Amino acid sequence: MALATCHPDDGRILNMETTEKQRAIEALKTLPEQVTIEDALERLCFIAKIEEGLRQSDAGQLVSHDEIKKQFLP
Repeated sequence: MALATCHPDDGRILNMETTEKQRAIEALKTLPEQVTIEDALERLCFIAKIEEGLRQSDAGQLVSHDEIKKQFLP
């Protein structure tokens, strides 16, 4: 599956022509040299969750604001 690459400065998604491995490498390159393994994993998980949300949105798997309010507010 082709995935997006991250903008070298801030991790923004640029295109959909790279592999997951390439995208992960690019995301890790944007982190400072002194990054911890935990921080690197957190960044990769964050990107994965954003992309999953975008896939769900594209597939129409959305929940309205009103429905969320009904689920979480008394």
